[in-house]
Amino acid sequence: MSNAEKRVLEITIDSVISNPYQPRRSFSQASLQELSQSIKAYGVLQPISVRQIGEGKYELIAGERRVKAAKLAKLETIPAIVNNQFNDKDSAVLAIIENLQREDLNFIEEAQGYANLIEDHGLTQQELAIRIGKNQSTVANKLRILRLKDEIKQKLLEHNLTERHARALLKLPDDELRALAIDKIIKNDYNVKKTEEFIQMMIEEITAEKEPKSKQKIKSFMNYKIYINTIKQAYEAIKDKQERAEFKQVDKGDFIEVTLKIPKG
Repeated sequence: MSNAEKRVLEITIDSVISNPYQPRRSFSQASLQELSQSIKAYGVLQPISVRQIGEGKYELIAGERRVKAAKLAKLETIPAIVNNQFNDKDSAVLAIIENLQREDLNFIEEAQGYANLIEDHGLTQQELAIRIGKNQSTVANKLRILRLKDEIKQKLLEHNLTERHARALLKLPDDELRALAIDKIIKNDYNVKKTEEFIQMMIEEITAEKEPKSKQKIKSFMNYKIYINTIKQAYEAIKDKQERAEFKQVDKGDFIEVTLKIPKG
């Protein structure tokens, strides 16, 4: 790479334009304030990366958090590595890679970033996978998450649920069942293993019926299965301390009879 293609300059912050393919959508204000204080004391230690897109204008490739913090610190200029060999597609891919390397993206931002690159730049999943250093199957699995409704994706993020929670929800056949499931997962604070077991039970109940079940019956199934599992979990905890404890479950048709015996001695 020639010096004409890559230069380190001090450029004005106002000349920096955000990358339209910046996948990161949320920035912690507390974290930005901390970085801003550091910048006030020591300056911007690592230059941002940009490409020149016009007279006195630069498109950001990497370093949006540094730009935001520098603005908070009231800086007028910022050090930048100017890479003029990058085209639109390169710039978009590098914005994703930079965030992935820093682990700055949540799994939904990552998936949406991949989808934007594929749609707007005509990349195949395999081409994208090669550019970002991942397997094609990994990219495909990330993209599947975007099939979830926005309301469900928002709940996943708000309650710190994981990509594996999201993939488990995708096993259910429709959005209504997924909405019912995620509310139960949140309410009962299910980890990934419990979530996968719970959703598998739902699927087994649905497929066991010769006739399609009404949603009301599904709701009822979900309720009693959760209650029984809760009792079983309590029994397992008791069993660790009292080996003679006994658990019995009998299906009485209209109700489930559960007997739990705990010796006094």
